[in-house]
Amino acid sequence: MSNGESAAATGDRLCDSGSQQTDSSRRGDRPSGVRFAALDLGTNNCRLLIAKPDGENLRIVDAFSRIVRLGEGLSASGVLSDAAMARTIDALKVCASKIKRRGGATARCITTQACRTADNGEAFLERIRDETGLDLEIITTEEEARLAAAGCADLIDESAEAALIFDIGGGSTEISWMRPSGENKPEDTNGFDCAAWASMPFGVVNLAEKWGGRDLDLERYEAIVDSIRSEIAACGDPAGLKAHFNDGKAHVLGTSGTVTSIAGVSLGLVKYRRDRVDGLWLEVDQARRTIEKLRAMSFDERVREPCIGPDRADLVVCGCAILEALIREWPTTRIRVADRGLREGILAGLASQAKTPAP
Repeated sequence: MSNGESAAATGDRLCDSGSQQTDSSRRGDRPSGVRFAALDLGTNNCRLLIAKPDGENLRIVDAFSRIVRLGEGLSASGVLSDAAMARTIDALKVCASKIKRRGGATARCITTQACRTADNGEAFLERIRDETGLDLEIITTEEEARLAAAGCADLIDESAEAALIFDIGGGSTEISWMRPSGENKPEDTNGFDCAAWASMPFGVVNLAEKWGGRDLDLERYEAIVDSIRSEIAACGDPAGLKAHFNDGKAHVLGTSGTVTSIAGVSLGLVKYRRDRVDGLWLEVDQARRTIEKLRAMSFDERVREPCIGPDRADLVVCGCAILEALIREWPTTRIRVADRGLREGILAGLASQAKTPAP
């Protein structure tokens, strides 16, 4: 997927508040031709990508991301709060405006854990349709894992004997175990198939609400890691790939705000840069040093960290705990970082469908 207009077009820290303008919108003329839009409303974030065909690739022409915390308080109340829904509606109105401005792009709009579990989730989707015109679908955990894997599978090391893709969300964490297919596959799969998947019922928002996220001493942090690891271990070895990880012949691939934040802090970036982060290899020891640095920081210090900021400062350490639990249970020496995932998987699917004539 090409990002010719802006190397940071999909970097969610660089395109919030609706200010990111690219391609024809920057010139003021009316866009023409086919456009595809992918909207992902998660427990924590509302994200949009709009792309157009560019030869065999897709070129990102517009992007938007805003932290809305839709799932705030959900684990305790069982419902989406009025304040969270209002924040989300505001963000979705921006998304609807962008899609309309792009000539009514062919869109797929999905939502995940918060709306899946909330008692008022379906009612909220009706409200979204009424107030924004957007028709969101609640996808299954299996579809969520599949789309995340499809969006970043091209970053798997071709020489690896196995890989584990993880997507740390606000309310859940999706894990996909990947193995070489042994067949000729489309280029974006890198010759790997999803051999098994799991959706874990924890993410940065519900963990932070349960354990606290502003200040975590080492003892409490280790308790979180142990709790998460036990749940991951309960999945067993569903694809029979554990030996490849134990032998150092496999790696993990992360797609989430947690792993991109760790990468940005590890690089010492003074401003988040997608072109530096997406595709980056992190040695596990390097990642762990950064994780401990973030855990030991005060809340205010994390707020001032350029790749964290106030919206993530109380969530990122719980995300670090999820990553630590994963690599303890599925040992590896290296982590690949993906600033891509669900939305890119949706775009690839829309583009593929467009090439197939309707019956």
